[in-house]
Amino acid sequence: MSNAFAPRAFDTVDDEFDADLDFVVVEPTLDGDINPREPLQFTPPAGMVPAPQTGMVVSHPGTAVAPGQAGLPAAGYNPVGDMVAGAAMALAPSAAAMAAEVNVPRIAIHVFGERQDTLAAAERAGQDRRMSRATTQIRIGGIPAAVEAYSHEPTPPLIVVECLQDPQTLLWQVDRLAECCDAGTKVVVIGATNDIILFRELMKRGVSEYMVAPVQPLQLIAAIGGLFSDPAQPFVGRSIAFVGARGGAGSSSVAHNTAYAMSEKIGANTVIVDYDLPFGTAGLDFNQDPLSGVADALGQPDRLDPVLLDRMMVRCTDKLSLFAAPATLDTDWEISADAFEEVTTQIRGTAPFVVLDLPHLWSGWMRKTLIAADEVVVVATPDLASLRNAKNMIDLIRSGRPNDAPPRLVLNQVGVPGRPEIPAKDFGAALGIHPCLSIPFDAKLFGAAANNGQMILDAGAKSKSAEAFQTLAQIVSRREMPLLAAPGKAKGEGKSIFANLFKKKT
Repeated sequence: MSNAFAPRAFDTVDDEFDADLDFVVVEPTLDGDINPREPLQFTPPAGMVPAPQTGMVVSHPGTAVAPGQAGLPAAGYNPVGDMVAGAAMALAPSAAAMAAEVNVPRIAIHVFGERQDTLAAAERAGQDRRMSRATTQIRIGGIPAAVEAYSHEPTPPLIVVECLQDPQTLLWQVDRLAECCDAGTKVVVIGATNDIILFRELMKRGVSEYMVAPVQPLQLIAAIGGLFSDPAQPFVGRSIAFVGARGGAGSSSVAHNTAYAMSEKIGANTVIVDYDLPFGTAGLDFNQDPLSGVADALGQPDRLDPVLLDRMMVRCTDKLSLFAAPATLDTDWEISADAFEEVTTQIRGTAPFVVLDLPHLWSGWMRKTLIAADEVVVVATPDLASLRNAKNMIDLIRSGRPNDAPPRLVLNQVGVPGRPEIPAKDFGAALGIHPCLSIPFDAKLFGAAANNGQMILDAGAKSKSAEAFQTLAQIVSRREMPLLAAPGKAKGEGKSIFANLFKKKT
């Protein structure tokens, strides 16, 4: 028998603190296990005679195996198995954070499931934005169906199979599958037994990953993404897309000030990408000469590399870089959606946070960019036109991102003198999303900052708008500001948004 499975790639572990409380991953439970089994016996309890230790014996299904002759006894005491099971349950909520940085390439994935919830999870995972480039086929029948299918057709780069039988049967079926798999094929096995010895035996046979049913869509996505992670790319930056519900809502101003707060107050390296090619204002807001960085990158996405990207970017501060739009009408800018996707993917490898300043238009690349972003912020003004457009955007984003948290809603220009407004409570109730932030209207401050090429944090550090941008920066970055303020800073500046919760009442 030849082992055709590819070696297992090492998964990267993301231990970054995740402060997003709006999205909860359901932990797996063993209550619905249709084939319960006691853990393995390592040290027998007192009064029992130890069974002789032999190597792993895999028998044909249906063949009786005498106790003590198989490497997988049916009962006993298993401290290692209990430890692994507890660790798996404790780490289960981190699947959302791990899946956030997944980038599945253009491959074919075949799933052979037995449980209905496994088939449903695979279907939801195949529709997820992180796997949009992959082609997923879901079939019923488990490993026997996979063996039957690949006896007369080539195997894809990745196979996900499920087996709910006992460990001996599982290993026997895996051996049969290995005989009909092509070289380089990766295999993910979903089983019913949480067992460290079974896991090691599967790894010896070349299985890339073993998961215990039931599985959640994000767990499956994280496992698949880890198998195809690029070791040359140490991280994938988090993309945050800002879009206005209508023209003049101020989404560009909110995006630029939020990115500036992330870089200056939180201290995270941030890149601003201005995708409004004919009318972008990022260069004006930061008082920088408008280079054709974004236009050049979109014109040659296949040639991009870290050196070329660094030349195209304008460094505004030590931690903030800018991909400015050319802001010219000399070109019609007919660019494909694949070019925008490739440029965004390349830029995400340059910094932990990438802020996408999206224009107020609708096209195929806009839809694709909004759905593919890790975080979406819809900026609206409290009027009826913004309410209608924001509802359409949020409904579309929700349907295209079923496994993600809903978009963030920011109300801008709140409190314009003499203008009737929809209250924030009613605005959020109509959309089903409560606004995470309301930015007060301050014509003098925003006008002075725009004319001087400054950010609100520099033009009015103690204003309510500056505080709002610092709060929004912590929300979308999921990071807190340093608790210790530097000498010379104002009281309370640089503190966490949670600091007020622990103030001592007088």
